[in-house]
Amino acid sequence: MTRQKVKLAYITNDFARKATNKKRKKGLMKKVSELSTLCGIEACAIIYSPNESQPEVWPSPVGVQRVLSEFKKLPEMKQNKNMVDQESFLRQRIAKANEQLQKQCKNNREKEMKQLMLQNLTGKGLHNLNMMDSNELGWLIEQNLKDINKRVDTLTKASHSQGSAAASSGTMVTPEPKSKSGEKVQAGRSDLEVNMDTMQRQQRITDLMNPQDHLGFGGDEMMPPFGDNNRNALWSNAFFPREK
Repeated sequence: MTRQKVKLAYITNDFARKATNKKRKKGLMKKVSELSTLCGIEACAIIYSPNESQPEVWPSPVGVQRVLSEFKKLPEMKQNKNMVDQESFLRQRIAKANEQLQKQCKNNREKEMKQLMLQNLTGKGLHNLNMMDSNELGWLIEQNLKDINKRVDTLTKASHSQGSAAASSGTMVTPEPKSKSGEKVQAGRSDLEVNMDTMQRQQRITDLMNPQDHLGFGGDEMMPPFGDNNRNALWSNAFFPREK
């Protein structure tokens, strides 16, 4: 079962007020004892109750006198540093509550102006706006524009700095090649494939420089033997005909 938030106000019912006094007093004494034991500090408690003739003290009257004597030895400024009476305590609580109220009102006003700005962007228009609302709405729009421009400048400077760093390092990022099916192609090749390509290029250059090897001229298989006169005659007549 969760605890309910207790309203800090005077309890008007006598029976409930006495029961709460007894319960809270016992809990306060227990807390002081735990604080002194766990932290090793000198502490005491004196509680006056309208229902009892003698005040209740902790840990004992002698212990209370010892702690009070040590407290009185301190300078007056230190004694009054954190000391407040009921009126001062209430004033502090009221000031804190007013501060929270002003903060909440400011947040509500900003949310209201943002709602008006969004209505204007959606085309609903602005109706029944007074001068104060118009001025606050204009100020809010200017602040949002400044924030947007500042963000754009920051992103632009960051992109320029990254580009300058890449240019100074001499590295260029190239996209990975892809096949028609969209799969990535391995950029690196083996040494065997590179050597085969080099040999094929050299062979092409040699073929271009010696085209007669492909046309059949200059080959040993096409040269007739020198001892065969008939073949020599046929060869000479075929390529060098005599004039009639």
